[in-house]
Parts: sequence; structure tokens; C-alpha cells
Amino acid sequence: MTNAPRTERTDVHTLLGRLPLFSELSTEHVTKIAESTREKRLSKGEMLFQKGDTPRGFFIIVFGQVKLAFPSTQGNEKVVEILGPKKSFGEAVMFIDRPYPVFAEALTDTLLLHVGKNAVRSLIESDASFALRMLAGMSMQLHSLIADVESYSLRSSTQRVIGYLIQHCPMGKECNAPMGTLETLEITLSTSKQVIASRLNLTPETLSRILHDLVEAQLIAVQGKKIKIPNLHRLQEFGL
Repeated sequence: MTNAPRTERTDVHTLLGRLPLFSELSTEHVTKIAESTREKRLSKGEMLFQKGDTPRGFFIIVFGQVKLAFPSTQGNEKVVEILGPKKSFGEAVMFIDRPYPVFAEALTDTLLLHVGKNAVRSLIESDASFALRMLAGMSMQLHSLIADVESYSLRSSTQRVIGYLIQHCPMGKECNAPMGTLETLEITLSTSKQVIASRLNLTPETLSRILHDLVEAQLIAVQGKKIKIPNLHRLQEFGL
């Protein structure tokens, strides 16, 4: 049984109303969606669905973390995405009535909301603005996928790792701006280095080597899952 924090009963209506996708809907529409929504709680390491399963809706993460990955007959896997709170997934395959092309596994104790397909289709037919928001969300996912392909094709292994670290620094979008000397930034890796390596299309050995090289260059310091960046500007320049 999961050890995830929980109340006796999740207020699905309130949770949906706080999500960007549903925030502009009328109370009546949110209520209808809530009626077709169910909770799904997963313990760390538990599978949500397997590749080839039939989708009956899509998922939204309330808290926790989910890995989407391709399985391999050799026992390896290719991590496609690591998703956290307020992220949704499964919309595209839901609409085209095709099996899941990946599997989904909880990386931590996780609470999801499963929104039924029929309710979504009904809402799209009655609310054009909702349809546009859902299309925008799927377009952003496609844009992210294209950016991944570009990264794997045009950027070196070291550039990918540096990009990942900068993306997860605690200063958000400001991290991408040119900066001078900063006080030390600290990143806590949200999952294992093996999962991160697969996400970056690297082997665990390559990721470890790159982190070691960055430590040797005094660009980062590594303590378990904590990575300290003494000067973000220097790290950015190193990745150019």
C-alpha cells in the first residue's frame, strides 16, 4: 500500500479547477469532468500502464513523478519523459484510439487523476476554448519532442548534461540569461542518474564520466543527488 500523503478523500473538483487546462471552465463543466474522473495512487516503482494497453482517457499528476519509457528486449529502456505535478499525458493516443506506445511507471509515490475519454470529447464539442487549450497543450508536447530530437542530433553529450542541469536550476527561466559570478546554486536530482542518463540518450557510464569531467573543471560539485554550481555563467559558457 502506498505511503504517499493523503487525506481521506481527494477533492477532485477543486483539484481540476486549479489546473491550467480546466481553470477557465464553468463550474458546471468542471463538475461534469469531475464525475468522470477517478483517482489513481501508485507506490514508487508501480506500473500505471504497459506499452500496448488501450487508453480510456488521459492522466494528470497531482503529486509525485512518472516516467514514460520504451521497453527493450535487452532489458534496457529509453526514457522519453519524466513528468511531475500538474503535467498531463496520454491525450494524443486517447484521441486516435491507438495503444500506448510507451509504458508509465511511478518514480515516487504518486497521485494521478484519470479523466475519462467520453467526458473530454463531450466537453470539446460544447466548449471551443477548451478544445483550443487542449490542442495548445499537445502542441507544446510536440514542440518538446522536436527539441529533444534536435538536442540528440546536434548537441554533444556534455552539452546535453549541462543543458539538463541549467534547466533544473532553482532560478527557473532566469538561468538561461547571461550572468556574472553568482552565489552557489544547488540542484537536487529528482530521480536516479540511470533514469536521467536514459532521458538524455546517454549510457549511465557516459553521464558519470561527464559529471566527473565537470567536477575536475571545477564547474560543479557532486554530493550524492545534490549538485552545486559555483558559477552558472562559467557552466553556461562551457556548454557552448
